Amino acid sequence: MNPIIINEEKCIGCGLCAKDCVSSYLYIEGGKAHTNKGGCIECGHCYAICPQGAVTMAGYECKDEAVVPMTEIPADTLLTAMRSRRSIRQFTDQPVEQEKLDKILEAGRYSPTGGNSQKVAYTILGSRQAEAEAICVELFRKGIGLAGKFASLAERFNITDNFFFKGAPLVIVVSGKSKTDAGLASAYMEIMAESLGLGVLYSGFFVSCTKLSRKLREMLKLPKGHKVRTCLVIGYPSVKYRRIVPRKPLQAKTL
Repeated sequence: MNPIIINEEKCIGCGLCAKDCVSSYLYIEGGKAHTNKGGCIECGHCYAICPQGAVTMAGYECKDEAVVPMTEIPADTLLTAMRSRRSIRQFTDQPVEQEKLDKILEAGRYSPTGGNSQKVAYTILGSRQAEAEAICVELFRKGIGLAGKFASLAERFNITDNFFFKGAPLVIVVSGKSKTDAGLASAYMEIMAESLGLGVLYSGFFVSCTKLSRKLREMLKLPKGHKVRTCLVIGYPSVKYRRIVPRKPLQAKTL
């Protein structure tokens, strides 16, 4: 199936779509846009750039929504908010509303992926959250998987029953074939969660446990070829941070 459909009655042959096509899938001939036989990565640039709305994408819901540029958010405000974020390890027991969960997942869905693969998946632990955490707690209490710097810290760890998820009401496991794609999705999701008044913790310990426990991997039922890349622990913070913490000097250079 051709993923890109051109409405020739609307097309004015301006060439904007062909010029912006990353895979040279589109071309202009006879004053109209046309598609080649293959090579489309379904990035949607042609759909987004067409001034006449002459492009639609097969298999996608095309809503014709107007773009909101990032310049709508004051840069200084955005930067200060990003500098203010903290990993949250103290949560209330207030549930995360479905509407907010939907927005967090939507932010992940619209994150960039290499080659527009869109091959990132999300698993909400839901009713099996306590069971998943219990598996991880058992592993760590036995000392399984603790190595390197974590081994030296193990003596100070108090492996409580909520050591991994800190009593948060929502845990989203992000999986994919690409670490970069899943990492970008997770960052988008965290920013959205923060904007909704929620706190986020990246549980690297849980990710480690998925590598050690077959039972945990079977529970997650990941898509074929996927690995757990991040685990987002999300909820309403029960702690308030009052000032921006310092950072080490910036390391950047121009070659």
